[in-house]
Amino acid sequence: MSKRFSSTIWMLLCTMIWGFAFVAQSVGMDHIGPATFQAVRCFLAVIGLIPIIFILDQFKKDGKTFVSRWKDKNLWKAGIFCGIPLSIACNLQQIGLVSTDAGKAAFLTTMYIVIVPILGFVFLKRKPSKMIPICILLAVVGLYCLSCVGVTTINTGDILILGCAFAFSIQIILVGTFGANVDSFRMNAIQALVCAIVSSILMVFTETPTWQAIGQCWWPLAYAGFMSMGIAYCLQIVGQKGMELSVASLILSAESVFAVIFGAIFLKETMTSWEWLGCGLMFVAVILSQIQFKKKV
Repeated sequence: MSKRFSSTIWMLLCTMIWGFAFVAQSVGMDHIGPATFQAVRCFLAVIGLIPIIFILDQFKKDGKTFVSRWKDKNLWKAGIFCGIPLSIACNLQQIGLVSTDAGKAAFLTTMYIVIVPILGFVFLKRKPSKMIPICILLAVVGLYCLSCVGVTTINTGDILILGCAFAFSIQIILVGTFGANVDSFRMNAIQALVCAIVSSILMVFTETPTWQAIGQCWWPLAYAGFMSMGIAYCLQIVGQKGMELSVASLILSAESVFAVIFGAIFLKETMTSWEWLGCGLMFVAVILSQIQFKKKV
């Protein structure tokens, strides 16, 4: 199995987990505020990752201890740098979901497929491969068919989620820049901790959560924490190692497809012909993104 193919598989698994997280996040918002949801899910992610990291350390033969591996300055630099835009993105998305529907939120969030190549070219001078502009066009049309056909109004929530897409774009670029040579699980634990701290500060100043309300949405929090923030973001970091930024953002945008599919399965939402067309276009875009052209000698 080639590294490119295995990286694609890891990232598609990541998007599947994120897709179902839209269902969990929507349900969780029936009981607690957005900052509380993010704070609790991120602390759960950190708690869940620590034993996993400890177990994985037992298979390493480099002579380092569990504690000593946390003393890597590059690891903390990567986790903190990626955690700041991630915390902004997660909270903007969660607050935006209060006043916009999940489908449109998924479309606007995944606009990072357009933003990432632009930022990557402007700041890192990384020019995307020949097929990527076609793939991005197909993906944008597909995402529009999935989430926005028949939707004509724009509200405050939509603007917040566009800000979320920009913050996610920065996080994707930083993961590609700093995540290549550090422990993926430890890096994710650190960025989740940063997100938990930022969200807790917002929670203290803007919300009054209760343990009873938190307990009423334990399963959405558990899924969004352990699976979405915990496992999925680790898969993103692993999958992005050595992958072109524009390809990575394109594959990650498939979370919208899985969000619609899981919404149909678990929330009994009916998929329209436009949504089926959107899924098809997204699938074609991801397949085409895997085509590699031989460089001229």
